Amino acid sequence: MPIQDGTGTGGAGDIDDTAKAIEWAVSKRVDVISISSGGGSTPRLNAALRAAFEADIVIIAAAGNRPGDFLIQFPAAATGVVAVGATDQKGEHADISVTGSRLSLSAPGVGIVSTSVDGRYRTGTGTSPSTAIVAGAAALVRSKFPDLSAEEVVHRLTATADDKGAPGRDEEYGYGVLNLVKALTADVPPLEGGANATSSAAPSPTQSQPAGNAAPDPENKSSVGSTILVGALVALVVIGLLVTLLVVLLMRRRQQPRRL
Repeated sequence: MPIQDGTGTGGAGDIDDTAKAIEWAVSKRVDVISISSGGGSTPRLNAALRAAFEADIVIIAAAGNRPGDFLIQFPAAATGVVAVGATDQKGEHADISVTGSRLSLSAPGVGIVSTSVDGRYRTGTGTSPSTAIVAGAAALVRSKFPDLSAEEVVHRLTATADDKGAPGRDEEYGYGVLNLVKALTADVPPLEGGANATSSAAPSPTQSQPAGNAAPDPENKSSVGSTILVGALVALVVIGLLVTLLVVLLMRRRQQPRRL
């Protein structure tokens, strides 16, 4: 659902146009909002962001591009917004990408081919295409896991990202580089105290088991008890078969005629 949100001059009018675009998107009950622009903030933009969060919408925004930007731009800098940085064609931090502690995720942003005006295509570089990629990933996660809240969708994206740079969250990659396959397939623990905590699977990504080979839940006493009981029954059956075989062999030896 493309929405034109200003002239691109970066003034207060453009910022409020972004707010209007967010308000319109909220009225249409969208699931994800992608904002490949940034600048300052206004009361109306802050109010629009709050309305989007209250409507359980995931908001993805571009962190900003060097050399024009030095700090993560607004609304990417706002609490609750997924601030996206760019990686280059080698998967490393792109020099053009702004860094900062508010960075959430990174995605490819160098030499990205996309659609343009008049039915044409163009190649772009920056955190804008990175933002579009992360927004697409968020849309896929919401499609596969429709019961997850916006907060849990973001949690799934960040928890399954490939950690790069300094361990954990860092200023170049955020929580890491987007990994779409993991985001759609990994078992991710729910956020502690989250409103939708019961919608996610219990094991963490590092403890996930291959499909069809799920490990017993140690907290599930009935499951563990059933496993022990089945194991004991199998052991008794095996012991019984061995005893029966031994008795048969002894009887056969006694029935054989002794040679002088």
